[in-house]
Amino acid sequence: MLSLPNNKNMSAWLMGPRALFWSGVVIALVMVSLCAASLYQSRQDALERARDTSRNVALVAERDIERNFELYGLSLQSVVDELGDPQVMALPPRLRNQVLFDGATAAKNLGSMLVFDASGEIMIDAGSDPPRKGNFADRDYFAVHRNNPDVGLYVSEPFHSRLRNGVASIALSRRVSRPDGSFGGIALMAINLEYFHELFGGLSLGQHGAISLIARNGLMIMRQPYDPKIIGRDISNASTFKHFMSAPEGSFSDTSSIDGVRRQYYFRNFPHLPLTIMVAEAEPDIYAAWHRRALTIGSLMGAFALGFVALSFCLGTQLQRRLRAESGLQLLARTDSLTGLHSRRTLGEILEQEWRRAKRTRSVFSLLFVDIDRFKAYNDTYGHQTGDDALAAVARCIGENIRRPADTAARYGGEEFIVVLPDTPPQGASTIAEKIRSAINELGIEHAGSEYGRVTASIGSASWTPDQDTDVTTVIRAADEALYNAKATGRNRVASCRE
Repeated sequence: MLSLPNNKNMSAWLMGPRALFWSGVVIALVMVSLCAASLYQSRQDALERARDTSRNVALVAERDIERNFELYGLSLQSVVDELGDPQVMALPPRLRNQVLFDGATAAKNLGSMLVFDASGEIMIDAGSDPPRKGNFADRDYFAVHRNNPDVGLYVSEPFHSRLRNGVASIALSRRVSRPDGSFGGIALMAINLEYFHELFGGLSLGQHGAISLIARNGLMIMRQPYDPKIIGRDISNASTFKHFMSAPEGSFSDTSSIDGVRRQYYFRNFPHLPLTIMVAEAEPDIYAAWHRRALTIGSLMGAFALGFVALSFCLGTQLQRRLRAESGLQLLARTDSLTGLHSRRTLGEILEQEWRRAKRTRSVFSLLFVDIDRFKAYNDTYGHQTGDDALAAVARCIGENIRRPADTAARYGGEEFIVVLPDTPPQGASTIAEKIRSAINELGIEHAGSEYGRVTASIGSASWTPDQDTDVTTVIRAADEALYNAKATGRNRVASCRE
């Protein structure tokens, strides 16, 4: 049998270049994955920074509004309390107003400070004596106290002032009760929406950011960027507002119902006021710097990964060429160049391997020793070149008559050959030996120096079941002795030796 690389050997020498290439691919993928994970974490960090910024901005605005509303609420409570003091009410109007409103009229962004009677008429006007005329019973800030004595401090809907040329305002109001507990009117302070406009305008939220103050009923009190058309709009049906009502505070991503921009929202409901502060940074603003960095780093990493894979491919190709060359040299070293069978060196490795396996599995190990009859006389008669041709022909006969992958043939030296037959009982070994002998005989190669007139071979067969006290040389000696018997009894025959 010709000594060609089997599938196992072929896979082994191809595995190196393939492993190198796929290792390069895996390393490139790992690098890209690490880069992607780093960029993803960087994106999350940008989002977290935006949330922290939004929360801080919301807290600044909330504290400013709560502080002012607390002061205004206390002032209104003082007005309500003083209205019940006959001595205060007996003072001249100008002095009475100073006592009631305690100089609050000078506060920036405060509008009208009024006391209404039970019918909605102005009873006391901090900004005018005598009071300006007008009935405000239709306003929400009046009706709510008239209908419900337990409202406390009420924050009104946005409105345009009838007393100050339509200035956009909201009102803080408290109920005034008569001694018998019945409705006696309200005390009111109007706050110009310009206060919120100025407060929000000083808070930077990026090019497309937004900040809003919203009443609990969904009415927009103020929004930055400012648009007069948006003030007073009802957004109670918007998906964003539903988030606002779901928790005391929180963060979420949504698309604005006002301008269609997708933003990262932070909201906080005032603990003591029916108001919600909302701060939203636009996602394009949040991720702008990250997008630039991701594009740069991602492009460089992608190019590096592709270059690394290409380099791995080139190295793999070079390694494959080298392994092919080494495999060819190894094949030459392990193969007899004349016959194409295994060399004696390779035969030693195969014998040791198969003997250990037979010992391990307690299986029968068979060996054939093939020797060409009177080959020296053949060489002397026909020449060494013709002798080499005869050796090659005999080797082909041997190879063609052993079919199992585990069966191995090797040139032992000169005109001697050994056939290794693992897991083969004596009868099987004898059958194969006879097939080989017959095939050589049928070659019909002329041999004048042989008693048969043609090239023939004698074969010794030995079969052994290995144990701890024997080694493979025992079988070789037994096959050699059987070969000696075959030659001694007339040549061109098979002789067997069994354990």
